[in-house]
Amino acid sequence: MSTDSLITPETRAWIGRSETLAPIEVSRRDIMKYAVATEQRIEKYLRGDEAPPMFLYGLLFPIVPLDKLGPDGLARRSLQPELPLKRVMAGGTKTVYHRPIKPGDVLMTTLRLSDIYTKAGATGPLIFVVYALHVETSRGEPVMDEIQTRIVR
Repeated sequence: MSTDSLITPETRAWIGRSETLAPIEVSRRDIMKYAVATEQRIEKYLRGDEAPPMFLYGLLFPIVPLDKLGPDGLARRSLQPELPLKRVMAGGTKTVYHRPIKPGDVLMTTLRLSDIYTKAGATGPLIFVVYALHVETSRGEPVMDEIQTRIVR
């Protein structure tokens, strides 16, 4: 089977689709809980004055019951096209932080499916699904841009 045949025209049509997540208001307490849970040692994080860079990762995942998680352990999102392969792995991220997150920030997040392509792997075909994540404040100040790649095999 050619790897090109894994991506149908219907699947390819998903490229460019986007979704805007619900706004998230960040509280000092949210930052403090995260700082303690991740054993931060820097005072500005422990006081909740500023969020550590990885704070966004837990914040952006939808909160769902366990029975609503997919086989990869993540909540199913609307930007996941049906693919012929089912095992999902993290393929890496490239992140640019523009400014720290502070208490009171209201974060607006847009996720866009930016590419789907295939490669032949050593043990079979692989499908790469690439997402572009953009986070900004409600005032339009950029907070973070990230490219996320998922590998499906």
